[in-house]
Amino acid sequence: MNNFFWSDLPSNSAFPLASAGYPFIFASAFTTAVFAFIGLITLSLMGLAATFFICYFFRDPDRVIPNYTGCIVSPADGRVISASLIDNSRYFEGSCIKVSIFMSIFNVHVNRIPHEGRVKKIQYYPGKFFSANLDKASNQNEHNAIVIETEGKKNICTVQIAGLIARRIICRLQKDDIVTRGQRFGLICFGSRLDVYLPPETNLKVMVGDKVKAGTSVLGDLI
Repeated sequence: MNNFFWSDLPSNSAFPLASAGYPFIFASAFTTAVFAFIGLITLSLMGLAATFFICYFFRDPDRVIPNYTGCIVSPADGRVISASLIDNSRYFEGSCIKVSIFMSIFNVHVNRIPHEGRVKKIQYYPGKFFSANLDKASNQNEHNAIVIETEGKKNICTVQIAGLIARRIICRLQKDDIVTRGQRFGLICFGSRLDVYLPPETNLKVMVGDKVKAGTSVLGDLI
């Protein structure tokens, strides 16, 4: 049986929220209060519903992380829309395994580190905003690539990709940061996608259609 650990300290809140959501929540709550003050009941109710949904969207639940050597966890909540061996990726020399995870607006959007190591490179690419479940979103949408070098000198690349509605990618990492498996590192606002590029010899443990959770679902094992 696998052991587990906390990559981040558990929150003291019963319903933890990502700090990036506070401006959206406060703006919606303030607008709702104004509507209520001037007697616009319908708009007040709509604003209240929007405020609750924004709080729900920016939820940031604590997660326990599988703790065994070589474990690669999902960096995002969502559904696996592709998982296959590919060639000629801009993020990986030679062949690699690409796993794509689509996050709907109902998924937790906080992103987590897939494997411990050192941040070797971070590269931001401006781009378009196609629907994140389309294949062309990987290269044409706005995205942010993070390459992590493991202790065994293997590279794992996680790419945050903006979607049709998402217009803000948040990444709190810096080059040469030492990171822990399952550690929170950022998020993408309002529907998006993450692509993960793994060494070709990785023992893949997910397939298309699987639902995964950031930090707790195992994508594969490094060999």
